[in-house]
Amino acid sequence: MHLEKNIKIDAVITWVDGSDIYWQKKINNYSPTKINFSKKKNLKRYNSIGEIDIALKSIIKFADFVENIYLVTDNQIPEKFENLKTLAKQKNINLEIIDHTVIFRDYPEHLPTFNSRSIETVIHNIPNLSENFIIFNDDTFLMRKTNPSDFFIGHKPIIRGKKEKFREDRTLRNIYHRLSKKQSEIERNNHSSFKNCQENSAKLAFGKKSKYYIRRSHTPMPIKKSTLIDFFKSNNVLETNISHKFRHKEQFIISSLSEHLEYKKSKENHTSNTKLTYFRSYKIPLLVKLKLYWFNLNKNKIFMTLQSLEMADKNTLKYITNWIDKKLT
Repeated sequence: MHLEKNIKIDAVITWVDGSDIYWQKKINNYSPTKINFSKKKNLKRYNSIGEIDIALKSIIKFADFVENIYLVTDNQIPEKFENLKTLAKQKNINLEIIDHTVIFRDYPEHLPTFNSRSIETVIHNIPNLSENFIIFNDDTFLMRKTNPSDFFIGHKPIIRGKKEKFREDRTLRNIYHRLSKKQSEIERNNHSSFKNCQENSAKLAFGKKSKYYIRRSHTPMPIKKSTLIDFFKSNNVLETNISHKFRHKEQFIISSLSEHLEYKKSKENHTSNTKLTYFRSYKIPLLVKLKLYWFNLNKNKIFMTLQSLEMADKNTLKYITNWIDKKLT
């Protein structure tokens, strides 16, 4: 394995505690559609069940080469933050809170914002952020020992994902959907989906004539700060992207923009091997258990994303959290 030497790497996570009553009032002051937080569906959707603790612990244990972990929040602090800070210090890692007001210091008129895509657009404004850093989501965890070379090779970010044609260029697929009158699919195409915003990012990096993009999975994303800074100096798109308080179909995603810019420079660090185990549904407990069992066997897997973990039933959630606890202790 190629091991990086003398490379400083930081980690960044954006996080919100959706169960915070003050935050709930704030979002409803700006949301075009009011959210009824007393409804069970919304309580589950916005409830924090400790994913941020897992995310931070996983970085501290399995990426101890990281020098700083920056947790970007809107005037919020996780309940167990001081304990986590002490745990990080034991590994010589600095864990620090960065408020939105810090990274939006040049654009205070766009606060508050409830849009992770807007927030991540100015993430390079974190004071003293390393040239090389990794963006994590609070539902994406490291579940095996990692090295700098799992993220950077030759001091260049690894680009994980498969090349795909843009939806408008996939002729047979589009004909099928028109004939089958899949209205829901048509509506999805006009929605601010993760896939749609990746396509926007590719067009911004490659130019509108490009016929493909790199479809990435929900893995941690290595980034070079200078790549973003240089791009924004030459392209007046930053403020438009951060102006949306909620997700918008015309936005780009900073991690996807970064990887397409890096791919444009050099294709040598591109791989389709995501090293990811991805959970989107927990309706079949046996399948959940099998995927966790397979992760243990498959040493190639190092990342795990547990999307919408709060939607798991009580028994399945307990099984998953017990499995994670064993990994992190």
